[in-house]
Amino acid sequence: MTRLTLSHDVGATDLPLIELPIGRHFESIASRFPDREAVVSCHQGLRYTYAQLDREADRLASALMRAGLAKGDRVGIWAHNSAEWLLMQIATAKAGIVLVNINPAYRVTELEYALNKVGCKMLVTMTAYKTSDYLAIVNELAPELARSQPGSLSAARAPTLRTVVQLGKTPVPGMQAFADLMATGDANDPAVAATGATLDANDPINIQFTSGTTGFPKGATLTHRNILNNGFFIGECMKLTEQDRLCIPVPLYHCFGMVLGNLACLTHGSAIVYPNDGFDPLTVLETVQAEKCTGLHGVPTMFIAELAHPRFKEFDLSTLRTGIMAGSPCPIEVMKQVVELMHMSEVTIAYGMTETSPVSCQSTTETPLEIRVSTVGLVQPHLEVKVVDPESGAVVPVGATGEFCTKGYSVMKGYWGDEAKTREAIDADGWMHTGDLATMDAEGYVNIVGRIKDMVIRGGENIYPREIEEFLYRHPAVSDVQVIGVPDSRYGEELCAWIILKGGQQATADDIRAFCKDKIAHYKVPRHIRFVEAFPMTITGKIQKFVMRDEMKRELNLVEQKTA
Repeated sequence: MTRLTLSHDVGATDLPLIELPIGRHFESIASRFPDREAVVSCHQGLRYTYAQLDREADRLASALMRAGLAKGDRVGIWAHNSAEWLLMQIATAKAGIVLVNINPAYRVTELEYALNKVGCKMLVTMTAYKTSDYLAIVNELAPELARSQPGSLSAARAPTLRTVVQLGKTPVPGMQAFADLMATGDANDPAVAATGATLDANDPINIQFTSGTTGFPKGATLTHRNILNNGFFIGECMKLTEQDRLCIPVPLYHCFGMVLGNLACLTHGSAIVYPNDGFDPLTVLETVQAEKCTGLHGVPTMFIAELAHPRFKEFDLSTLRTGIMAGSPCPIEVMKQVVELMHMSEVTIAYGMTETSPVSCQSTTETPLEIRVSTVGLVQPHLEVKVVDPESGAVVPVGATGEFCTKGYSVMKGYWGDEAKTREAIDADGWMHTGDLATMDAEGYVNIVGRIKDMVIRGGENIYPREIEEFLYRHPAVSDVQVIGVPDSRYGEELCAWIILKGGQQATADDIRAFCKDKIAHYKVPRHIRFVEAFPMTITGKIQKFVMRDEMKRELNLVEQKTA
């Protein structure tokens, strides 16, 4: 007997929602498991038990408050994975300070926009990573730093920014070292507990930038209740306990690392294990073996890189049991190899978006493999999902395609400082309209089949073509531009730009890429560039991006990836 006839389902409610702020809930877990390892940061050689992590987070919360930050203030973190990132996540939650995640791929224009959009008072930044010099970028944005005292910055291009904290060990003019900031705090500061007592689970605590069709990032504002409960129920799907050790190579500045990783562990007493600051397949394999990890997260490209590593067979991965594959459509063959060769028989698939904290649907450890590789699972507890006709808003029958919508505790508070965009995304009844096309079967299993909007997912990074188009319009030779996603065997999708040049102007593909370099994040630079006289259009003048995509597939001999 089929369970559903319409594409509408409601999650279980047998486990209650957590109605506490993150700091207080974390303290209850730390008191239950004080001596268990909470975090292992392999590349830093750092280990903290739950008791130690709680104490250091209290010290940092005290330091942040003594630096002049108060409940509701915003502090940006611009860094790859580290113990300091986790400390900032917990400490800001304890102090009621809103942590603003800034993508390490951002460059000066994007950093300036992010800091000013939400009014950050403090920025915590790494110093360098590979070829990126973060201190140089900060100094370009705020040249006043060099002659400022830490805490008293007055920068023309970032007027709310007062303090820049750097994660290195070498002194930098105008900046405060993270270790020096920590030294100003007191792990027993009564002000931290006093502030914690005033916090509400519905207070905003995190802002994550998600690009929009306007071309400018929007600040999705998430509450304690949003992300704490999502992390908890994600961990429940994975059957996490205090015995588990989760390897997290996915970035913390995304919900994947911060919620599906950190908060899933911290709500279950599990150990967080960071193999490196950025992704490297060899260190992941080494870490899983050395730390006897029971879980591993990743986007499909990460698992592909691990499976393809020439030393893969050298490593004992037999301790692995579970983990999450998400961020991009999951290739069926890759999923099967992860189960068979990496021993992850209980790997799960998760689907969501930043605006929903992020997960709305997830498979469980018990979902049959054939369903795990062909759907994104069932609705999460305490949430409601439906698939609707994009035009009429009516719920479609099971099996029919429509827009995926979700409702419940996980839906964001809104876009920071943008009520109009919030109303566009969340309707009057509280439904978040995702823009994704989906189907639901009679048992409630959801399959994401496409996107209403033109969003491109490249290796787990969400890219909105309009943002890239608006940037490329700045090139003096560009008259018009359209950006699309085309299939790619490594990243799932790659960007392709069709460009119409101004009369009498010339430019090459290399000229366009050089124009992009160091001004926008590397993953936003189009890989394929084609110069054309016109775009394919309908009679009414609407550009047909699907025609462009099909033409590029033929021209470049690209094949759509078979996905779950």
